[in-house]
Amino acid sequence: MDHPNATNVSTSQSDFSSIFTNRVLPCFYCVVFVVGVPLNVMAAWIFFRVPGVSGFVVYLKNMVVADLLMLSTVPFRVAHDLNLGIGHIRVITCRYTAVLFYFSMFMFGGVSSLHLLQKPRFARLLSLFSWGLFFFLALPNVILTSKTANEQSSRDCMQLKTPLGIKWHKVSVFSNLSVFWLTLVIVVFCYTSIAYQVYKSYRRVGRDSSDVRRKSNRGIFSILAVFFICFVPFHICRVPFTQSQTTSSDFSRNIEFALKQLKEGTIFLSSLNVCLDPVIYFLMCRSFRKLLFRKLSMKHRRRSQTNAQSLSNINRERSTDTLD
Repeated sequence: MDHPNATNVSTSQSDFSSIFTNRVLPCFYCVVFVVGVPLNVMAAWIFFRVPGVSGFVVYLKNMVVADLLMLSTVPFRVAHDLNLGIGHIRVITCRYTAVLFYFSMFMFGGVSSLHLLQKPRFARLLSLFSWGLFFFLALPNVILTSKTANEQSSRDCMQLKTPLGIKWHKVSVFSNLSVFWLTLVIVVFCYTSIAYQVYKSYRRVGRDSSDVRRKSNRGIFSILAVFFICFVPFHICRVPFTQSQTTSSDFSRNIEFALKQLKEGTIFLSSLNVCLDPVIYFLMCRSFRKLLFRKLSMKHRRRSQTNAQSLSNINRERSTDTLD
């Protein structure tokens, strides 16, 4: 005999899932896409005119590329969540765009230590190594997601993976998690040391260090804020969620459902990175600010010249009419 409470729980979970993952999140992703595309296209246009004279600029250029790749996957995620295109969109999302999304996300962690390097040549080499490493981890997830899709299996990406694909998925997830947490520890340690050294040096020479500390802290906390707001929540919940996906665990259906909702919510937080990164570019890169202000001033100057020319033409036409 079925228990009425079990039926109510299942129904409420299904309703919550359809509202949160199939209605709410797609709307939020659309906002991220609309805001993120112009910001990152503008950032790319500016950065490809900035010479890579430091490890920090190399780092920012890598971030721009990773953000553009992540943005390219958002329309597919929205179509998948809204059940548009049904099977075809779901298969494309599982095999390609979801892998590209995670690849871009983990690249942010992989290249985040580049801005601590002074020599641009070494930063470029490390960035190439990071791209190669994460590509090596991501490519098998595309190749081994090769089972024939049907209405049921296309709803769950894990059902499209071969047995080897499931094992590789777990290996790649824990490898990426290890790189992320290692990078986070390095960045937090280095930034704490930098902030302390800046404060100590200005105390030693007897200068007012309030402005320096404020500027230094602004840059430090902007990067750390992106780490902790966008990526830390996802990497915390990723371990139990992957365990529930890939092993015959003792997770109840209620816990599996909660982990699924938590994972989808934290993935959205990760996507906010594409809107916050341009703020980091503006706050921390002087060359970016100079080129941006120069572009805006040139546009304003051209607009003023056009308005002045139009006004001159109007006055000339009025003078001609008066003479006639």
